[in-house]
Amino acid sequence: MVQAAHKRIKVLAGTGSNATAEALDLTRHAERAGADGALVVNPYYNKPTQEGLYQHFRAIAEAVDLPLLVYNIAGRTAVNVETDTLARLARDCKNLVGVKEASGSLDQMTQVILACGPDFSVLSGDDNLTLPLMSVGGRGVISVIANIVPRETVEMTHAALAGDWKHAREMHLKLFPLSRAVFIETNPIPVKEAMAMMGMLEPEFRLPMCRMGTANRERLRTVLVQHGLLKG
Repeated sequence: MVQAAHKRIKVLAGTGSNATAEALDLTRHAERAGADGALVVNPYYNKPTQEGLYQHFRAIAEAVDLPLLVYNIAGRTAVNVETDTLARLARDCKNLVGVKEASGSLDQMTQVILACGPDFSVLSGDDNLTLPLMSVGGRGVISVIANIVPRETVEMTHAALAGDWKHAREMHLKLFPLSRAVFIETNPIPVKEAMAMMGMLEPEFRLPMCRMGTANRERLRTVLVQHGLLKG
């Protein structure tokens, strides 16, 4: 990926694991390969304590110089990085520069912005919350729908960063049906189906991920047609 990007865009490598040693190895590899940063998901299944989470992320941060983002997604990992823990990490680990917040809670995201300060980047992990988050100080999104509408996603976030809230709101409302449609089944199934419908890839899935059900595929197709991404 680093070679394909050829410095034209930043490469953020996903290096998380539920084993700290494995996450360390993956993050070191990303650094050696020339990635611009690493996205490190909460340790899943283990359900560590907040102290365990702190020690996990600190151990990784201290082992590399690479900028790191925590990927906080309790819905898939069964553990939430609490705001106090994130603030502690932001204070103690200078290369831990932000968080992809996929809690679905604007309240929690706002607490993180207040607790971690202006130099800590809070990014949305849910496309439908990108603009609400940016309105209270979030910096953008690590997006799902950008796989199919990258230009429009960039247009919305850049408008918000520039303070053009009218245009950002218009784009948010335009993209909102897509943001909902790509989560009618477990991500990344719907967005891969959408990309396949648009001729961007083959609809191949590795088990236990599988093809969408017929009814949901038709619901997704309808939204894509309405957005002008497919012919009716």
